[in-house]
Amino acid sequence: MCPRLATYDRSTTRILQGPLVLEIARFGVPLALGMVLQTLFNLVDAYLVAHLPVSEANAATGALGFCDQLAALGTIVSYGISTATSAVLSRHQGAGRKEEVQRAAWQSLLAVSALSLVFVVVGLAFAGPLVRFAFGAKGDVAAIATRYLRVVVTGSFSIFFLLHLTTIQRALGSAKTPVALLAIGNVINLFLAVLLIFGDGPRPGMFAWGIPIARALHIPRMGMMGAAWATVIARALVLLPIVWITMRRFPGIFTPPDSPGIDRRRMRELLTLAWPSSSQFVLRMSGMIFVHSLVARFFTTEGTQTATTAMGLVFRIDSMALFVAMGWGSAAQTFVGQNLGAGLVERARWTGWITGGYDALTNVAYVALLLGHALWALSFFSSDAASLAIAIRYVALVAPSYLGLGFGIALGNAMAGAGATKRTMALDATLVMLIQIPLCAIGLAQERSLDRLFICVALSNWIGAIVYTIAYARPSWLKRREEGPVSV
Repeated sequence: MCPRLATYDRSTTRILQGPLVLEIARFGVPLALGMVLQTLFNLVDAYLVAHLPVSEANAATGALGFCDQLAALGTIVSYGISTATSAVLSRHQGAGRKEEVQRAAWQSLLAVSALSLVFVVVGLAFAGPLVRFAFGAKGDVAAIATRYLRVVVTGSFSIFFLLHLTTIQRALGSAKTPVALLAIGNVINLFLAVLLIFGDGPRPGMFAWGIPIARALHIPRMGMMGAAWATVIARALVLLPIVWITMRRFPGIFTPPDSPGIDRRRMRELLTLAWPSSSQFVLRMSGMIFVHSLVARFFTTEGTQTATTAMGLVFRIDSMALFVAMGWGSAAQTFVGQNLGAGLVERARWTGWITGGYDALTNVAYVALLLGHALWALSFFSSDAASLAIAIRYVALVAPSYLGLGFGIALGNAMAGAGATKRTMALDATLVMLIQIPLCAIGLAQERSLDRLFICVALSNWIGAIVYTIAYARPSWLKRREEGPVSV
């Protein structure tokens, strides 16, 4: 038992002293649910866009798939900073260093602010080239995606700060309040999306309530662009109570003990941890983008975007598995960081195995649901029979491998909680650059079929689980103090 336990608040005491299996479940379930709620922002948009007129809906669905992936790259870069922040804060929290918590949190907020400004420039100046060159998008899909991406990427600050502030709360032992606020954000997003996408025009019968509101407020029908504006506005509105709660529950986060300017030493420590973590997540997303770009380049034409539409559908299926795993992984980061900060090394080591097991159980239920009801689930987002057929085939071949994908992510996040972000980046670079991309390219070279490509994706996920299991089983990641997030 750690001798400092008496000085901790209740949440930290549970993390350091409570029954590990029970406490990880108590802490991790809200985080996994929070990631589901975060994904629902995109699912709501996809569902509503699918109910636009058919001539508009198919191109919009394909474009939405592209845009969500490109926008997710920014979110993932930001999440790398949040991951590093979590590792630093949880270690300081576990060691009882309150002022260091405040200083590190403030420096992380400055870093996220700078990143937000960068993405304003990216969204305004580079949306078109990203859509056409990163994905090989063509025709109406490319035109719609460019307009949508400008709004979503320029407004990235909303999701950057939303995830970062909830990460700060989670690293300091609070997991439930952010989930409740994300649920409220989804309600706001649905309300705004119904109004902005359809205006006072036709829409599904269950959303007829929006017609008189849109007419009274003179809201125009914006189509897919309405989804972009609704998402950015809803996230910005949810930020306000999150900022207030953070200030109330964790005094000093926005008012550091020292100068409010950049502290070069602490900022360097943070970014040294953050860039490998960001690179790791970008690599994972780049692997997904590479697969979708292969589909766009080899299985679509200017006039036939069926395969692209299908990949837009399955991206939502993939994202749910990915973000739920990141939720469980977030729990692992907090438990590993705080327990290492308190000197409880063996307890920290078991955290990864337990969270990986919880994610596997979650995925067993998710995969069973997908395999039994894929057509029903995907039909919410498209009525195109050809696109649905491809998407269902993808689910059948790839969905079982979500167990491997999630298990590897949970273990990787546990290692990141110890500050071993360079190691996890190296592992992901190996998996994406030396396994997934060559495997998919060779598979298509042997037989140009979607089934072959999907099988290669599934194999990559299983190989990733094996690689991370071997790496985690070797305890050297716990001992690499040069990779640790704390220097006092």
